Amino acid sequence: MQYNASEFLIETIVPQDELIVSRTDLNGIITYANEGFCEISGYSSDELIGKSHNIVRHPDMPSLVFKDLWQTIQSKKQWIGVVKNLRKDTGFYWVEAIVSGVYKDGVLVEYKSLRMPVNYETKLKHQKLYDKMRVENGEKTRKITYI
Repeated sequence: MQYNASEFLIETIVPQDELIVSRTDLNGIITYANEGFCEISGYSSDELIGKSHNIVRHPDMPSLVFKDLWQTIQSKKQWIGVVKNLRKDTGFYWVEAIVSGVYKDGVLVEYKSLRMPVNYETKLKHQKLYDKMRVENGEKTRKITYI
């Protein structure tokens, strides 16, 4: 995907009272997106439903974070972490995510994700951590230059 650098640097602040909710099937395909998710991500519900949740995966996120997420939820545990997401307009937003399985009669039927806003210090801490993780894992990193 090609990004417009000026738009790529624009952050959307998640309001303090916002709760972003989504559900996916067992393959990570979105089956439900609340109004908050649509508004913050810049996508309509129709654009999200049926798509991989990776549609909002920001390239700054290390693959190891998502590997840990999947290992955790597939072992029937709840995963909690800080995530930088990509908006439709190539801007971004930060959230704390709580991801877990949804069970009916003891059988895993889907995953749900609840996301809340995080403060500036948490964003800065995690951006630095994720940059370090990406370098250590040999993943591409962003480079900003001023002309």
